[in-house]
Amino acid sequence: MIDYLEISGKSLLGIDYGEKVIGLALYKVGIEPFPMPYDRIIVSKVGDTIEELMKVINEEMIDRVILGLPFLTDGKESTMTHKIRSYGEKLAERISPIPLNFQDETLSSYEAEERMKNDPRYNFRVDLQKIDALAASIIIEQFLQEQVIKKD
Repeated sequence: MIDYLEISGKSLLGIDYGEKVIGLALYKVGIEPFPMPYDRIIVSKVGDTIEELMKVINEEMIDRVILGLPFLTDGKESTMTHKIRSYGEKLAERISPIPLNFQDETLSSYEAEERMKNDPRYNFRVDLQKIDALAASIIIEQFLQEQVIKKD
């Protein structure tokens, strides 16, 4: 668990990793009302995506990275879980000392689709150009709900 005061005012980068597209979202804790979809990276080579993430981390002055980790609906790990965990370990080495947290992202893409279908900003339809970034913002939301302890 993370103390809210530890991340208050900090910039978070949420990542929804996919083999074709990586969705990104940003959130400044306690300053912005909620995480916002930011951008997406088209995957060509893993090394290239880490370099592109480094640009975002430096340009946006990111203090913590939240990487979505997919599990099967029964909670078990899949091949993709292992791939993303390995990617996250490489990314963590590259961004050190910035902390990287894994966050269970099971069904985040499904939730993103449902939000799009119910939101006039997306014309009530699924926008495949924006879904990954929206899923990344949901990953940040889930991280905050599950990992952060608020001090009253």
